[in-house]
Amino acid sequence: MKIKRCLWAEDDSDMIAYHDDEWGIPLYDEQRLFEFLSLEGAQAGLSWKTILKRREAYQKAFHCFEISKVALMSTEDMELLLTNSGIIRNRLKVKSVINNARCWLKLKENLSVVEKLWTFSPENQDIYYHQHDVPAFTDEAQAMSKWLKLNGFTFVGPKICYAFMQATGMVNDHIKSCYLSRTQ
Repeated sequence: MKIKRCLWAEDDSDMIAYHDDEWGIPLYDEQRLFEFLSLEGAQAGLSWKTILKRREAYQKAFHCFEISKVALMSTEDMELLLTNSGIIRNRLKVKSVINNARCWLKLKENLSVVEKLWTFSPENQDIYYHQHDVPAFTDEAQAMSKWLKLNGFTFVGPKICYAFMQATGMVNDHIKSCYLSRTQ
């Protein structure tokens, strides 16, 4: 019997592994949350498959997303990154990772960024959709986006924030027919 997954993960071994082993699992590790926020920002206008195939190059380019190291990256570092064919060489996207690391560290002086991000998770984290009715964003994602933007973050629109929430388990958006849906 074939395992049923969310349709977006059914045609590629990397996407299947990501779906089965990472996507939607609650994540509280600061460095990994920053990585997901950065990668979701890089995905804007592209497919997740494109970013997933480049994930290792992103990890190398951005010091495994160690926030304090990324925050110290200079203009010269950014210019060098723009020659790296392993990542998406969009100046604004590359700049946003460095900017967002600096914003994260500034916020961290007064609060737990991880705890704050999780406050945007809906009370009922298990939201089950049929394949055709998964929203592009929710009110919670809009609120997260607004808060991040107020604190200087970039490439954190509502759609990016919702994808981030899905990826890090802040919502459980496995469709009803997926074997990882808790409705099975």
